[in-house]
Amino acid sequence: MWDMQFSVIITCHNQSRFIRDAVDSALRLRENGTEIIVVDDGSTDGSQDILREYGDSIRFLPLQNNQGASAARNGGAAVAEGNYLVFLDGDDVFLPWAITVYERIVEARKPKLILSLLRWFEGQVPPVRAEMMPREISFVEYADPLQRDRQYAACASAIVVDRQVFKSVGGWPGDISHNEDHDLILRLGESGPTIQVLSPYSTFHRGHSDSLNNQIAEAIGDLYELFDKEQAGGYPGGPGRRFARKALLGGYVVYWAQRAFRARLYRHMFTLLVRGWPMVTAALTRRLNVILGGRRPCETIAV
Repeated sequence: MWDMQFSVIITCHNQSRFIRDAVDSALRLRENGTEIIVVDDGSTDGSQDILREYGDSIRFLPLQNNQGASAARNGGAAVAEGNYLVFLDGDDVFLPWAITVYERIVEARKPKLILSLLRWFEGQVPPVRAEMMPREISFVEYADPLQRDRQYAACASAIVVDRQVFKSVGGWPGDISHNEDHDLILRLGESGPTIQVLSPYSTFHRGHSDSLNNQIAEAIGDLYELFDKEQAGGYPGGPGRRFARKALLGGYVVYWAQRAFRARLYRHMFTLLVRGWPMVTAALTRRLNVILGGRRPCETIAV
């Protein structure tokens, strides 16, 4: 087989309302020589029947039982042949230029990790007009993910990772169902050159009532698992990178505390802030350092 650059891994569970949008958006990217792997995580709503309609245009992996999103993603990654893994949740949608953007970044910098940009939407997939086609890519390059000095809304559908590096850290975590994207980035903390894309958007991220992002109490509970991992030395970098890891965790604490406040989950918010105050302090200190010293400059390349 040719030296395949990208493997797109789409995972879904009972998302028959959305899965056609996700798969169709990936199929429109196939001219780049991209393989498309779709893992159905034990759906019972007819999703597997929909996916079988695609025949040989996708590599379909149906699971008999629901194993969780991380296990499904790892199953797709295990059979992938591309140099880079591109993940997409079954309720999200690629923009038409997504792979082209990733391809240009890889050609220019050969990073180990790409953190791309999401655009949120609800309801119908927004139309994409010809004039929206980007002419350049704006990005920042860091030596590794822990050196980021800009905010980043982590999401599986916005992560592109070198396949060998992904395997070296054990893939997606099997013990966390929320905030697993944050855990993966922390475990990739010393993986090497990292690109954070500032524009254009690569993925439409769908908001809906069943979204895991709305399960705030559960997400906060899993965030405590990340605290425990950090305390136990479960992330790379040792004591020398502890501040950087805590600063990233502090950003997550602030995000979920704000979500809990808006949802009037005040007890969860208070408990999170009490447990997470050392991380929040680190995040605020890093923010002050950025204000005083400036951010790493952004760069551009043509699409």
